[in-house]
Amino acid sequence: MLGYPMSEILLLVLWIAGAGLLVGILAGLFGIGGGAVIVPVLYEVFRGLNVPEDLRMQMCIGTSLAIIVPTTVLSYKAHKQRGAAIPEVVRIWALPAVLGVAIGAVTASYASAAVFKIVFVIFAGFISARMLFGADRLQLGQELPGRALLSFYGLILGLVSSLVGVSGGAISNAVLTLYGRSMQQAVATSAGVGVPITIAGAIGYMLAGWPHQAQLPPLSIGFVSLIGLVLMAPVSSYTAQYGVRLAHWLPRRKLEIAFGKFLGLASLRFLFSLI
Repeated sequence: MLGYPMSEILLLVLWIAGAGLLVGILAGLFGIGGGAVIVPVLYEVFRGLNVPEDLRMQMCIGTSLAIIVPTTVLSYKAHKQRGAAIPEVVRIWALPAVLGVAIGAVTASYASAAVFKIVFVIFAGFISARMLFGADRLQLGQELPGRALLSFYGLILGLVSSLVGVSGGAISNAVLTLYGRSMQQAVATSAGVGVPITIAGAIGYMLAGWPHQAQLPPLSIGFVSLIGLVLMAPVSSYTAQYGVRLAHWLPRRKLEIAFGKFLGLASLRFLFSLI
């Protein structure tokens, strides 16, 4: 890494810092950790650092989860101060979500990069279509389901999050709005459950990547790059507050349309990379 020209290193820093600005705003605006932005950027970074292709995607996801830990924490605190979060749902989802993250981290040790992309395309494409075309028509009820079903949703939430490197906001937003909760409540609650998901995910990927340590870049702990963490996390954490302000300022339908467009574009990006 130290052999790279200074101009390339500077460009790399600017790329990551620029992505960090966008990641923070997305985290506050949609209750997501920004993994859909971080993972593609880090993929190019680690390709330039000659990280083996069979380990590169895992490295991107593990580093993404570590980067968005402070972003999700700050985002949840800001939303909680506005009283929009649903604390009971956060509590019910926390443990099964962490279990799902653990399963995903173990799976990541053996799965190919294509698996992560396919999972992302499926869930992001479905949720995007719902937000854009059926947000007001498609509902499963006006009240949240019982504890057992909520716990199952939490398990799936953690599993998928750990496979695509996100905090789970896309899935939890969809679940909560399907049961009649407002987008503002969904975003705030998503940020809350994103805290245990990202912390557990970062730790899980550190452990999962430990056997491959010799093949990973310098200053890495398993599948988490400390370089990416140090460069991007502070910027994204700072800009999360501006996303929160936008989330509470925009009307519900406009927020849903923006969220749907964002997920649709991110889904297409991963779909094209599989071709």
